Amino acid sequence: MSAEASGSTGPRRWLLIVLACLAVGGLAFAIGRFSAFGTSPSTPSTSSAEAGFARDMQVHHAQAIAMAMEIYRKTDDEQLRALSYDIATGQSGQRGEMFEWLVSWGLPQSGGPLMGWMASGESGHEHGGDEAGPAQTEDEARAAMGMASDAELDALAQATGESADCLFLQLMIRHHEGSVPMAEAVLDLGSEPRVLQVAETIRVGQTAEIAAMQSMQERLGCTP
Repeated sequence: MSAEASGSTGPRRWLLIVLACLAVGGLAFAIGRFSAFGTSPSTPSTSSAEAGFARDMQVHHAQAIAMAMEIYRKTDDEQLRALSYDIATGQSGQRGEMFEWLVSWGLPQSGGPLMGWMASGESGHEHGGDEAGPAQTEDEARAAMGMASDAELDALAQATGESADCLFLQLMIRHHEGSVPMAEAVLDLGSEPRVLQVAETIRVGQTAEIAAMQSMQERLGCTP
């Protein structure tokens, strides 16, 4: 089915769904977690879940932004074009804020293995029930985070038309599926109010975007 046949209301409908999910999730989270907003007991340390989340999510977001801008430049599908723009701009803003967190905390922008904080945050709790701990190599960690390989990124850059659209959706769904557990981990392990607020926005928003992208896959007839 062509992009035109999907109707001009398609992009608006999915953007409204995402925005509505963000609003509902944000309100529920505020009620449950922010009665003491602004009363964080101390600045996060370099080994904290908050610092690990800020570092790893910056890496994660950077790839999502690059993939989103790649498909934004060349897709003819207006619904996908609108969503890719939303992903690129939204995650650019979040990435910049995470950079500023680390600056304000006096911490380096890198440090520790990818996902290491998810197994043992500052609280000392393990997350995810993985007795083996975090991935032992960077490649394993990047795969667990749902990130695309260099070969997949090259394939996306070379693809055109609906093949490019379908490959982008496949890669970005997997990418989002990797970020949701990261957001859930810092929600479980962290205590810094603003970090928890952004993590909940990511959890709710990217879950909604996964559903939107799965719907696009069905409309475009993308094969698994």
